[in-house]
Formats: sequence, structure tokens, C-alpha cells
Amino acid sequence: MKILVLGGTWFLGRAVAQAALDRGWSVDAFNRGRSGTAPDGTHEIHGDRTVREDLVRLKQQGPWDAVIDTSASELAPRDVLEGARTLEPVARKYVYISTVNAYRGWPNEPLTEFSELLDAPADADVNYGRLPANWDGPDWYYGRQKAGAERAAKEAFGAPRVSILRPGVILGPGEYVGRLPWWLRRASKGGAILAPGLPNKTIQPVDVRDVATFALDQAASSSGGEFNVTAPLDRDTMGGFLGACVDATGGAGELVWATDDLLVAHGVQQWTELPLWRTHAGVWNVDSSGAQAAGLRCRPLAQTVRDTWEWMQSGGTPVEHPRWAEHGISPEKEAAILDELGR
Repeated sequence: MKILVLGGTWFLGRAVAQAALDRGWSVDAFNRGRSGTAPDGTHEIHGDRTVREDLVRLKQQGPWDAVIDTSASELAPRDVLEGARTLEPVARKYVYISTVNAYRGWPNEPLTEFSELLDAPADADVNYGRLPANWDGPDWYYGRQKAGAERAAKEAFGAPRVSILRPGVILGPGEYVGRLPWWLRRASKGGAILAPGLPNKTIQPVDVRDVATFALDQAASSSGGEFNVTAPLDRDTMGGFLGACVDATGGAGELVWATDDLLVAHGVQQWTELPLWRTHAGVWNVDSSGAQAAGLRCRPLAQTVRDTWEWMQSGGTPVEHPRWAEHGISPEKEAAILDELGR
């Protein structure tokens, strides 16, 4: 196959490009050339997706069996629509990487592919869904933008030629957000480690390489579909995840568990200060059985942890991103809570 990856230079996009090359496919990658590098063997085409002239020039490089869109996280739906319309005549299939944020019920409710999506038209601009400064309700802006972009892809190509992938948390080598790397660095320091919630709390992170493989399988498929892309329900736990972090980094740390109520009382920011910890009922209750039936295979979470630590130890560095700085509790705040727990 010959595919076009929109992106292709960091984390998921790079994993998609590498996995396609490993299959012997021909890979073009369209990006601005500003961050990261595509894998050796990729044909890079530099340009800006929001510039009409660049899209027209890109179209002339076709045709492709499939377009895999991994780089639309900050694009308005109308920009996705314009790009997809331009590429539609020269591509058989379009695979759009969306997110579970596109659902109205995330993270408060259990989700399936039949759950309600947020409202946003296919031609929405970047301001659609912005919330007022004093808003204290759900932050649906990002999800609305992604839901609108999903509609844009289907409007341009037609639903039978589009696969929509909605991952939850993606971890693995190359992660730029900083969730798993923060836990690994903390575990490597040893000592008493503040662990959030209950050890048997189930979680559903998915490995970036497994998302990439499933995206390529969808690119090769003759049909479209919408898929939640997470690890299976009730397979992995927070205790198993943090235990794997301790084991991977030498086993010097000891997990000390704090209840949700205690962490909330200390003002610990959910999702960031102790990454992956969140008390909302639906955050780790996403049904991905449809994707599994379509071929999604998720490697053990402990393997993702080990491979990420090996990547970090071998000098692997992520593309710089502002979200990295959001993650991690300060040593002083952690020590205060551990002290209250008698450690």
C-alpha cells in the first residue's frame, strides 16, 4: 500500500509511519517540518495544512490508498474539511484519529460507540464552542472541535470510506504529554511513593504502537467505522501499573496508597499532579469491544511501562510540548500527604 500520514514526526504519527514501513508499505508524511523527524524511509512533504496552495501541491503527490490523519489536534473542523475535500479525489480511504473527548458524557459516564457526540458542525471555526472566562462547568471546547472534525472527514469522503478512531490515554515510547515518564522518574527515585486511590481501580491506557497498528489495519480495510480505542475493560489496574513502574526502575520504591477523599482534601489536581488519577465515573469505563472485534490487540500494560523506561534510559526524548510541565506533584506536597499517612 501507499499511504499519506498527516504528521508522521512524533509519537502516534511517527509510530504509524514506522509500523507502515515495517509492513513494506510506501509512506509519505506531510508536515511543517518544525518538530521531530519522520522515520528513515519516509518521504516527507513539507507544508501547512491551513494553506490552500500547500494542500494543492500535496494533492499532486498522490494517489494514495489511504490518508491517516494524526495531526489535527489543534485544527478547527473547517481546516480538516478543507484538507479532506482536497485529498478525496486522490485517496481511497481516510482514517481520522479523534478522541473520547468527542463524547458528551466523557469523563462522567460509561461510553460506547453509540454514546452521544458533542455538537459541532463540519465547517466550525477555531472559536466554535469556546467557553466564557468564568465558566465552571464541563470543558467541552476540545471535544466539540474534535467531534466537528469527525463530521468533516465523513462529509468529505463519505462515511463508508472513513474510519474514526477515538483513543483514550495513549502511552508508550515517545510520549510527549509526560504522564508515564513522570511516574517512571518518580519510581526511580525510590522511597515512599504516594499512590492515588485504590490499587484495584481499573484503568485503560493503550500503547501507542497498538493504536498505530489498528490505524493501519483500518487503512487497509474496505469499510469504514467508528471505534473506541482503549485497553479492554477490567484488565489493568492502577496498582498493576504503578507496580510495573517500580519494577521497571529497579524496585527501590514502596507504594503508599491514599484514598480519593484524602487527596481531594489536600487539593491534589486530578489528572495532572498524580497522572492518570481521576475520580469521575466514566474516565476508565470506555467500551472498546468493537475495536477488539475489528482486530485491536493491546499488549500488556507492564510491557508498555518497561519499553518506555528503556526508551528513556537509552536517551529517548519527546518532542517539546507545554503539557509536559503540567504533570507531577511537588516533592513538598507529596511529603505532606505521606506524613499524614504516617510515612
